[in-house]
Amino acid sequence: MATDQSPQAAGFAEVSRTLVAIAADVVTGVRRAVVGSDNVRTAQDNAWSAIQADRARAEARAETSRAVAAIVATSPRRTVAAARRRARTAVAPVR
Repeated sequence: MATDQSPQAAGFAEVSRTLVAIAADVVTGVRRAVVGSDNVRTAQDNAWSAIQADRARAEARAETSRAVAAIVATSPRRTVAAARRRARTAVAPVR
């Protein structure tokens, strides 16, 4: 099924795209004028920020893993048998 666009509909779409492109250029120009050309964020800046954030999260996870491993390594081993022995001595009758 072929769709036939009338010249008027095609013209309207072209005008709409042109107006949106001009508006985007105006907004970009105003932004550059207000914040300065050096302070305008680019896609590359956003990507670099995301990479840095990922690295910081990975380092925080690694630090937490190291801390937990240190706690586990220095804490006394608690086994089920040791817990039962402690429970028996705590409940033993006093003579």
